[in-house]
Amino acid sequence: MTAPQRTTQHVPVLRLDPTGADHQGEAARLRELGPVVKVILPGDVEAWAVTTHQLLTELVNDPRVSKDWHRWTDIRTNRIPEDWPLTGMVKITNMVTADGDDHRRLRRVVTQVLTPERFRAMRPRITELARRLVQALPERTGPDGSVDLREHLAYPLPMTVICDAIGVPGPLRPQIRRLVRSIFDSTAQPEEVLSTQRLIYELLDKVVAHKRRTPGDDLTSNLIAVQRDNPDLLSDTELTGTLWLMISAGHETTLSLITNAQRALLTHPDQLDLALSTGPSVWPVVVEETLRWDAPIGNFLARYPREDLHIGGVTIPAGDAVLAPYSAAGRDTAQHGQDAHRFDITRDQARHLAFGGGPHVCLGAPLARMEAAIALEALFSEYPGLSLATNPESLVPVPSLISNSVQALPVYLNHHRPNTTATDTCPQGARQ
Repeated sequence: MTAPQRTTQHVPVLRLDPTGADHQGEAARLRELGPVVKVILPGDVEAWAVTTHQLLTELVNDPRVSKDWHRWTDIRTNRIPEDWPLTGMVKITNMVTADGDDHRRLRRVVTQVLTPERFRAMRPRITELARRLVQALPERTGPDGSVDLREHLAYPLPMTVICDAIGVPGPLRPQIRRLVRSIFDSTAQPEEVLSTQRLIYELLDKVVAHKRRTPGDDLTSNLIAVQRDNPDLLSDTELTGTLWLMISAGHETTLSLITNAQRALLTHPDQLDLALSTGPSVWPVVVEETLRWDAPIGNFLARYPREDLHIGGVTIPAGDAVLAPYSAAGRDTAQHGQDAHRFDITRDQARHLAFGGGPHVCLGAPLARMEAAIALEALFSEYPGLSLATNPESLVPVPSLISNSVQALPVYLNHHRPNTTATDTCPQGARQ
């Protein structure tokens, strides 16, 4: 990662839009500006963005780069206020913000619970839930005959799955939705930020207390049992932080992934026709291309060099924050070809970084992929004649520079099924 040093005065600067109004346009500008760009976050907070797939891959694997937010110079010097809109994405205590032995310890605790066997055991439940949500869509149509796929499929599927898996009581789930939405909202006002941070841990304390009283076959109960048997493995703060990580990432990432995949197909009728003429094995391929082309987490905070880091011709000072712009890397032509801007489920899919990389690669990625593929198959098998109920340009982005999706995806349902029978011939590529 060592390269000739370039003075920071000559590093291009881009102020990121907290509303996410032009997410992919902004990602393209980052790529155009160079491999390393200085970015301005809400509140005039400065950070760096590494925009190419290769350099970002090197960065996330570099042991000289920390995930511990206590190393951020701006936090150590009190330049980041408690009510900063992105504080809920940074100042958390779980494996995402841990390094070395602590990271391995916390990740090991979670992998004991989130096993491949558990994921496989969840498939029938997810399939049945998706089927029921899809079949109920006609009952959700509004006065104009449209139905919002984000609200009535992409949201309830992962929220139900993750809350069931964690053991969140039903009455607490609406509040969880509000809190998750709030921490990803980079336009949140100071009073909302402070309230959200307080309410998150009040809610998690309720979940843990409930599960201590009435344990079950869920992730919270299992983590409590791990803590009881070996208190040194998991502190109370790490327990609640781990639960919040699984709730927020397990919901928001999959919600946006499902929405983005539906939107991609509906705005690329040639790709939708190809998918419908294939068979069930096409849906994981669609998911993979969506992850690359329209990553659900567009930018992710943050990493902090332990020492001055020479990368892409620039020196990033120790203790500065580095942003991972997954949307920019996902359309990097050096990694994905000159047509990286095109959504194409037939491409020979090169590895992408939508779920991160290195030791911190997302543990829940297999679950998100499975949920999205199941949701797509259920939806388009039932309604192959789906069409957008609005102009694609009028879809409103979520107000976030972290999460990348739209606030609603209204469609018209069409119950007509084609007479042709799909064959299970999966397009080449698109598998990692």
